[in-house]
Amino acid sequence: MAFSVHVNMNRCTGCGNCVVACPVNALELYTLDPVTKAKIYHVLDGKSVNLDVKMELCAGCGVCVGACPYKVITLSGRGETGQLGIV
Repeated sequence: MAFSVHVNMNRCTGCGNCVVACPVNALELYTLDPVTKAKIYHVLDGKSVNLDVKMELCAGCGVCVGACPYKVITLSGRGETGQLGIV
């Protein structure tokens, strides 16, 4: 069944807990010194923070949701409630 991963990059701190917790390595976190702020989702302490979700690897297990201490990741699109039951 189809699902999608939503990350609130305005609240993401770039801690990397979700990346470490993912059992299939579907997440990559980049923190870079940007040349320009154009097309960058979030800048924290002068560095761009970008979380890349490889949907071809993601199993929708929700481990990343539970690992995020700031509750910025949600999964939706499964079941009658539209959520995986992990928020």
